[in-house]
This record gives sequence, C-alpha cells and structure tokens, in this order.
Amino acid sequence: MRKSNLLPRFCWLTACLALRLAVIPAFASELHHKPKIRTITAFVRIDSTHYEKQIAETVSMLHQAGTAFEKGGYELETIRITTQPFSKYLGGRSPTEALAFIERLEDLSKKDSFMLNIGPLAPADSGDAAKVKLLGEVLARTRVHASVVVADDNGVQWDSIRAAAQVMKYLENHGPNGTKNFDFAGAAMVPPNGPFFPSSNHDGPGHQFSIGWEAGAFVQEVFASAHGDMQLAKELLSKAFEQQAQVVDGIASDIEKHTGWRYMGLDTTPAPNADSSIGAAIEELTGAKFGSSGTLSAAAVITAAERSISVKRSGYSGLMLPILEDPVLAERWSEGTFDLDSLLAYSAVCGTGLDAVPLPGDVSQQQMERIIGDMASLAFKWHKPLTARLIPAPGKKAGEKTDFDFGISNFPNTILKAVP
Repeated sequence: MRKSNLLPRFCWLTACLALRLAVIPAFASELHHKPKIRTITAFVRIDSTHYEKQIAETVSMLHQAGTAFEKGGYELETIRITTQPFSKYLGGRSPTEALAFIERLEDLSKKDSFMLNIGPLAPADSGDAAKVKLLGEVLARTRVHASVVVADDNGVQWDSIRAAAQVMKYLENHGPNGTKNFDFAGAAMVPPNGPFFPSSNHDGPGHQFSIGWEAGAFVQEVFASAHGDMQLAKELLSKAFEQQAQVVDGIASDIEKHTGWRYMGLDTTPAPNADSSIGAAIEELTGAKFGSSGTLSAAAVITAAERSISVKRSGYSGLMLPILEDPVLAERWSEGTFDLDSLLAYSAVCGTGLDAVPLPGDVSQQQMERIIGDMASLAFKWHKPLTARLIPAPGKKAGEKTDFDFGISNFPNTILKAVP
C-alpha cells in the first residue's frame, strides 16, 4: 500500500483508539502489570511472482497495528508473518531453487524486522523424503519457523511423527549448538490462524491477523490477591482477563475496520518470558514449587479463566509451559519437581503440550518419536491443540547443564534429565 492511502486510515484508527481508551474500565489500570502484546501475526497467501509487494503491504499493516496497540498502553514485542504451507507456493522449483526462494523471504524478514513462519509440512507430504530433507535444510540455514502436522482430524499421523523426529535430530547437529530446534515443532490438532510460532498455520486466502499476548507477570499479580483460594483465583483472573481482552479486541477491531485486514482473534494463552514467568504465577497460587500437588489445579484455573472470555479467541487459548524460556520452570526442571509425564498430565486440562523441553544429545530418533507420539495421542483423544518442541543438547548427557546461548544474559538453561 502507498503511504498516501494509509494516512487517512491511520488517522481514523488513531481517533477511534483515543475514544475507546477514554472508556476503558478502571480495573484495567489497577494492576501494576499489563499484558504485553507478544505478537501481532499476519497471515499471507504468498504469490511467488508478487511476494515482495505482498510482504511490503503486510509489514505496513503490522506497523500500523503496532502503533495502535502502543498508543493503547501495550508494549509490543514482535510482528510476525505466517504463509500458507510452504510446499504450496514453491511450484515446480528444485530443492536448490526452493531454498534460495525461502532465503529471499528471510532477507525481507531481516530487513523489515519481522519473524517468518513458512507453514507446516502436511501429513500428505511427510512420507516424501525429499520434502522432509528440504524442510530440515531450510530450518538449518535460515531463521524461519515451521512445523510438521503429527495429528489432525484423521487421527495420529505416524509418518509425520517420524518426519518430525528426523528433522529434530538433523537440526540438533546442524546450526549453532542445536538452537534451530527452537524454531520447529510437531503440531497436533492446532487450528489455523493462531499467532504463536512455530505451529502457527493457515491455508486460506490470507489478509488476516491475530494477536497473542504475554501475561505471566499479569497472572502472578492477580493470583497474589487470591491468597491461595482456587475459586477466588479463577474469579479474579476471569475478570482481569476479560477487562484486558475487551480492550485488545476493541483495538484489533478498529485495525480491521480501517485496514481491511480481517481480525481472527486473540490467543488468550498467557505466554511467559524470562521476566514474566508463568511458573512463578502458579507457585504464587499454590504456595509450593511448580510440580507439587495443586499444580494441575492451578493450570486448570488459568485455562478456565481464559476460556470464560467473551471476545473472539484464536489459537491455543491454553497454557504455555516452555521449560527453556521460563526461569522458574527451568529451575524446577533442574530440581526434578516435574518431568515429561507431568507435562502431559497438565496438558490434559490445559496447555500446549511439550514446549521447549531439553533432552540429552544422545536421545535417539526412536525415543523422540515415542515422546511426540504420546503428545499426539493425547491431542487427538481430547481434540485439543498440543505441540512437541523438543530441544536435544548436542554432546550433552543427563546430569549436565545446557548451554544454549542467544546472547541473552538471563537465558534459563537447566539440568538435563535422562529420557525414561
């Protein structure tokens, strides 16, 4: 879009936002922490002959949306773009040509500072050795994100599970210290148009967007007022989430109205981060270490509060427990207060499955297949979105500490546990 076309729309958007902020309920400003906006994710159906223009228009919309949320008092962390499944826009390109094309897309993501997801490898393609190999090479050589669909409405997809484990083992040994596996997951029953990577996906017309927030610290502060009362915690969190979601939904609806991009909803999952721990929030409620009795109940409280929200929702709307992205979870993993089976149990009432789980580097592909298979079986049984983002640590054994390094001083490394 040309700037001359965007300016009137942006002015309208700013005016509408100012009016909406004037009527925000008082409760929304009472808490010290406001949820951050982790991501505004746009969904684009890539046309390989016009992709540069498509990306430019999308980035322009995302910047408008980001400005609107910042004017609303929300801190924006990232903007992201998810394409249709990558095999659908590569055409008849050879693997070399396909890799070169995706690298050009990555160059645009670096230039315009957005994160890029090239969509999932579908079950129909998971038995194609060439496509599985290409996916591994793409992820190893770029910073794009992707997934493999390991369960869908047709059941658990065992060929896909093998493909996902194969890619994970390949990425363990290709790229800097195994960190490429942070950009990849096996995805089960994950609906389209969710904002969170790496399982974000769509296969529609595009020209859509959704919102994901970061709310670990927000949940912790709400729980502090509950003083360990589970019922009160649910009531307080439901109210707090509803107030904030109404504001987010209003801003997003104004963006939709004045940009022409369709709003697909808010993923109410309270994504954590190094300074916004969901593990700390759960411990605030239970009064005990994460993994102790009461942890599952706290997880259920959070999920119930999220799903009581009246606004349009998208994605997981569950609970993320990413061990290697949450300092409290990383510490408790080191202490052994919970394990893989615990995470699967929590996923039965909430959750996104096995997220950023560290594994010893000598874990076999077959062991990883069984871990992914357990997650996929649970997801299909309860028809709920779960993922497996498994991070083998190259050269590390059980009992040793991970040393993943993203240039972040407080990145939460942890002690590796033996795979059962």
